[in-house]
Amino acid sequence: MQSITELRAACAALPHSHETFPFDPTTLVFKVGAAGAKMYALTDVQADPVTVSLKVTPERGEELRAAFPAVTPGYHLNKRHWITVTLDGRVPEELLRELIVGSHALVVRGMTRAQRAGLGL
Repeated sequence: MQSITELRAACAALPHSHETFPFDPTTLVFKVGAAGAKMYALTDVQADPVTVSLKVTPERGEELRAAFPAVTPGYHLNKRHWITVTLDGRVPEELLRELIVGSHALVVRGMTRAQRAGLGL
């Protein structure tokens, strides 16, 4: 996965995921949920190479940053809970997909029981 198109497809496949541009016309944010939706991934549609910021547990973030030079602390985000991954092939695609799904799951887990029930999750 090295393009915005592939990233969009991976995120669109997740339950109740939708795209927004809440900050500016180039920062694409993927959220889960309806009203009060929570962000689980973001990217700059004009960046070259493409990067994506994803939510992780602090321990997982440390592990990934130590193992992969393409994984850095979340750009303009909480450095303990977010990572930024450069999509240039240095992170295996299977791992990247796992990180996207995991970010989505962390956000869902952080929702209230009522919010999860409203989404059928």
